Amino acid sequence: MKRTTPLRAALAALLMTVGLGAAAGAADAAPPPEPSTAAPAATAGLLDAMRRDLGLTAAQAEERLRAEKTAAAVERAALRTAGSAFGGAWFDPDTGRLVVALTDSAEAPAVRALGADTRLVRYGAAALDRAAARLDALGAPAGIAGWHVDPRSDSVVVTVVRTERETPAVRAFVDRARAAGPVTVAESAGAPRTYAAGTVGGDPYYTGNVRCSIGFSVYGGFVTAGHCGGAGAAVRGWDGSAMGTFQGSSFPGDDYAYVGIHSGWWTVPVVLGWGSVPDQLVRGSAEAPVGASICRSGSTTHWHCGTVLAKNETVNYSQGAVRQMTKTSVCAEGGDSGGSFLSGDQAQGVTSGGWGNCSSGGETWFQPVNEILGRYGLTLHTA
Repeated sequence: MKRTTPLRAALAALLMTVGLGAAAGAADAAPPPEPSTAAPAATAGLLDAMRRDLGLTAAQAEERLRAEKTAAAVERAALRTAGSAFGGAWFDPDTGRLVVALTDSAEAPAVRALGADTRLVRYGAAALDRAAARLDALGAPAGIAGWHVDPRSDSVVVTVVRTERETPAVRAFVDRARAAGPVTVAESAGAPRTYAAGTVGGDPYYTGNVRCSIGFSVYGGFVTAGHCGGAGAAVRGWDGSAMGTFQGSSFPGDDYAYVGIHSGWWTVPVVLGWGSVPDQLVRGSAEAPVGASICRSGSTTHWHCGTVLAKNETVNYSQGAVRQMTKTSVCAEGGDSGGSFLSGDQAQGVTSGGWGNCSSGGETWFQPVNEILGRYGLTLHTA
């Protein structure tokens, strides 16, 4: 990436020192290997951010990162082992272990042998996914914030905006949702909105009169949010110079995009820490389980942390519904759209939208990065 300020020059020098620089044209690089379950490198700044936003000591944050990395590997193994009996999984921060829901108790011993706790449920992942798909086919009113499969309650959680709960349109949608399958109703203090405002993760870029944030470097460019620009739109970098072009974009339905960069810019496997934490290296994209800690970098509110609240949520924006999103307790504001979500050193997704702000709190959704990589045939730039 093109960099001229002292901060950016220092970053470039650091990358050269540790041998991370790479040409943007290296599109034939091999995909990253599966990460180990060893504890990810945790800088003092990252531990400070987790202490600030999650109420942990440095030692607790370090232990949690180690446990979450193990849980991510156990979840992949549990999915293979349980097969059709798999009912979803989540990380329990109190025990530091993954909990796997099962529809057949006969699979429990094999799953527990992997290092997970188990819970017997009635419906399971496949049935709940079918119920959520039936909701996706319904037209949702503005008072419905979204819905997602929740393995912890063994139901599809429909989230309504608190002030709209008793309106006829919302009540009618909830009734139709309950007819579609097992449904639990939750409340949100605000309605979801996107975070665009009038290639290092978190860095700003501009298209038209909109400012958004870079998600993650891929060979040849970066990934970001689709609502930030349509295919063919020109992109200017943080310094105002021509940076690249949207090669692909999808919104609503999805909220992801791929920007190809011009000569003079290059990609690096780094997410900006904005001085709150050191700049973070990206080493892979292993998906973190529900309940895991997660941090976000964006060009407006910089670095904030929280936890993964839900996966595969349909978010009902005013512009249209976006599916297969991940919900977090992290705050964000205008201009943070497209920015990076990390769990430890693993890329998770790009910021889409949410409600609230970083003064009073809120919730934010991201589009999972592995879906974006697969959609456009991209390779994540990793350290």
